[in-house]
Amino acid sequence: MNNLLTDSFELPRRESSRDGGDLEMGIHQPDASDNLQAFLKKVDAIDSLIAKLTSLFTKLQSANEESKAVTKASAMKAIKQRMEKDIDEVGKIARMAKTKLDELDKDNLSNRKKPGCEEDSAVDRSREQTTGAVKKKLKKRMDDFQVLRESIRQEYREVVERRVFTVTGNRPDEETIDDLIETGRSEQIFKDAVHQQGRGQILDTVAEIQERHDAVRDLERKLLELQQVILFSFAQALIQFIL
Repeated sequence: MNNLLTDSFELPRRESSRDGGDLEMGIHQPDASDNLQAFLKKVDAIDSLIAKLTSLFTKLQSANEESKAVTKASAMKAIKQRMEKDIDEVGKIARMAKTKLDELDKDNLSNRKKPGCEEDSAVDRSREQTTGAVKKKLKKRMDDFQVLRESIRQEYREVVERRVFTVTGNRPDEETIDDLIETGRSEQIFKDAVHQQGRGQILDTVAEIQERHDAVRDLERKLLELQQVILFSFAQALIQFIL
């Protein structure tokens, strides 16, 4: 994270008095590097949380890809449970990161009271630029989770369409797909296929579609709640900044 500062910040040089009075008085005047050490540790802690979010995002992507090939309700349920657990963990980590960012903002304001760190000083600009970069990084990662939410919904539609075609031999119209996505109920669609392929096989497909419907509904809800919480937090921070 230290490299965020190199392009925009030079450590101010301390001017020593001719008679070395500061040393003789035993007073330690902290320079810019002293001021930034604790700040950068806090930035690194937030970066570590964002790295955990990245790891969880990758896990969710992999689980979503795995779900496309699943044809059993039990397997779909297991994947759903894993993804829900990971999304809950995302929420906890994202809130922790946002809380630490809020604390960083407060520290930046408080730091302006120190000599040489006043508003628009080199130290202050560097702290603000670094804090802004971390905020953008967190927001971008949270935006990625919402892109995943849209992908899950779209891919669910495609999977359901393929299931119906595989069982019935007919491509369902948009209205039929919309109804399946909304309700998860597919018994009526497959009633003719029951006589041709046997009730057991069709019931497996019906159960898998219902489980997939429930999984997508619950995952979408959790991801949407996550987005709302984070956006609300950023909006609050913006309002406080304006005021």
